[in-house]
Amino acid sequence: MSPRRARRIDPFDRGDGRGSPARPVGSSVPGVDQVEEWPDGDWFVRRVTGAGADKVYRCPGCDQELRPGVPHLVSWPAWRGGEQERRHWHTACWRNRIRRGPGRSRY
Repeated sequence: MSPRRARRIDPFDRGDGRGSPARPVGSSVPGVDQVEEWPDGDWFVRRVTGAGADKVYRCPGCDQELRPGVPHLVSWPAWRGGEQERRHWHTACWRNRIRRGPGRSRY
């Protein structure tokens, strides 16, 4: 399932909506945050290249390890304080998280 719409994050935005106009950026630029709107809310998403992945993380979607050197993404809820809920996901697990059954955390 694809996100309904992705908005680019302006690095010069002061948080009050008066930042500079967003610059066009490709949808898969590693290290650049974007906001994705999904049925379960808005999420900040950052893509991580294999070269940028230097630690072991556990994917909340499949409960498997993300080994160093594996490209993946990092997401967190797009609300104030949501960065405390930041999680590293396999890209496919992130796309399929909406289809997971009850009883499993969605982030």
